[in-house]
Amino acid sequence: MTQGERVREIRKALGLTLEKFGDKLGVGKTAISKIEKGENALTDQMAKSICREFNVSYDYLIYGDGEMFDNLPQTILDELCQQYDLDDLDRQIIDLYVSFPKELRGEIKKRIREKFGKE
Repeated sequence: MTQGERVREIRKALGLTLEKFGDKLGVGKTAISKIEKGENALTDQMAKSICREFNVSYDYLIYGDGEMFDNLPQTILDELCQQYDLDDLDRQIIDLYVSFPKELRGEIKKRIREKFGKE
């Protein structure tokens, strides 16, 4: 996986549009799109900005090594719990879900859709 592909994966994991991701970094959506597509190289300055702003592991972003985020789930979970008035059990459920492999999350979503009829 290229650095650009990892940028896209990070952005998608955060649930951000190109525009919102770029806004946080002080660049436009076109700049992010070009990095993701490999049309522009990921500069060290941009990489450090992504890591700082989104708590991304530098080793993951640059080399593909290790975990994607450095303590990010806790930061995001704190914000979610506050924004949606979630209790400790809600937090544990979300924390558990995001720790599952992608395939298992897909199965869980499939069963939820079957159970509740959501597409």
